[in-house]
Amino acid sequence: MYASRDDFRRFARDMGPERATSLRRTAASRSLSGSTFLSHSSKDDELVAGAISVLENHGAKVYVDEIDPDMPPYTSATTAALLKTRIRDTSRFVLLASTNSKDSRWVPWELGIADGVKLPAHIALFPASDSHYEQSWASWEYLGLYDRIVWGKLNGYDGDVWMVLDEKSNTATELRKWLRGY
Repeated sequence: MYASRDDFRRFARDMGPERATSLRRTAASRSLSGSTFLSHSSKDDELVAGAISVLENHGAKVYVDEIDPDMPPYTSATTAALLKTRIRDTSRFVLLASTNSKDSRWVPWELGIADGVKLPAHIALFPASDSHYEQSWASWEYLGLYDRIVWGKLNGYDGDVWMVLDEKSNTATELRKWLRGY
């Protein structure tokens, strides 16, 4: 099952505004080594804290670029060069995929950079859909190349868990293990 936009809002709301702000600040200022780059549309800003919460609750150290102190105040070639470096230097790349992603100038570009410098097994989509089974966020055919972070039953686990699903082979890895590289 995909996480809905409402789920991401609830995850952020449940942690409280101070914790959400702190989480985002930390995600923009941490070391890149071993971190997970979280790509997202600026139109999905309200969902970012919820996505960070899920990822960090499973062992990730999430990096987001929006308040990185090294980023220039206005987008430029310097911004692009820094983003390429940040994507390359993180160990995992997660795209918070929504219907807003396709309208972003940066999201498809960031995914393309990640695809060129990372193994496919190190890239995952984290769908933010309008409902748990809706897939309008996946309107780009090439998104079918990437695994998805989903909530559901996984063999060997009691109850539902967050996992990284390879829909092509119908196999999955528990999210914590995927983030660690197992």
